[in-house]
Amino acid sequence: MAITDLPNSRTEPDGSAVLRVLSYNVRSLRDDEDALARVIRACAPDLVFVQEAPRFFRWRKHAARLASKVDLVVVSGGATAAGPLLMSSLRAGVERTEDVLLPLTPGQHRRGFATAVVRIAGARIGLLSAHLSLREGERYAQAGMLLERLERLGTGHAIAAGDINEGPEGRAFGQLAGALQDCWAVRPWGGEFTSTPRVPHQRIDAVFATPGIEVLGCGVPTGLPGLHAGDLLTATDHLPVLAALRVPAC
Repeated sequence: MAITDLPNSRTEPDGSAVLRVLSYNVRSLRDDEDALARVIRACAPDLVFVQEAPRFFRWRKHAARLASKVDLVVVSGGATAAGPLLMSSLRAGVERTEDVLLPLTPGQHRRGFATAVVRIAGARIGLLSAHLSLREGERYAQAGMLLERLERLGTGHAIAAGDINEGPEGRAFGQLAGALQDCWAVRPWGGEFTSTPRVPHQRIDAVFATPGIEVLGCGVPTGLPGLHAGDLLTATDHLPVLAALRVPAC
């Protein structure tokens, strides 16, 4: 599939929704925020699964500023989810949201999930943004909690995305890929590795979808109109993952 062939957002005649979904670790907006905004706009996403959103002083203001720069709205998350955050275009109607804090391991960063249920066209979709632990055992346990939380959203179709902090060879990643579609593995497109931007060598960020969602393409975007390689290097310390998905109508 050529890089320009990733489908654009649309509603199909049967009510199903073709979505562009972006997962992006933004490192608390500590890098070049304007470059970050240009990357997000070039990807033209319907849904953005953010990790390391601002969590401290005036964090809501900072998240709202980023959303405004990319013509999206904040749906849920931020400090109340310990970093994960969800943004959407006005194409999405938000049914409900919930920020979830995971058990705290002493001496480690608090982790959480930003979750929502949205409707786009005729599709009802559960969403979950996550950033899993640096510790292998805790990360594996959190992957199990992610799957449980996704099930509790009660939607027929769901998307989870985030910084897994390990590659496909890891236990946590394998647990997620065993229950969900690893969208890159199903239909790879663009680049594979997400870390680090200057020397990409590992795929630690991913988009997952429940069975029944059709994966049209997934990978690190390069060569999209309006997307400049320099912005990918200066926006943050991860590369984004962009997926095009077709979600059936309910």
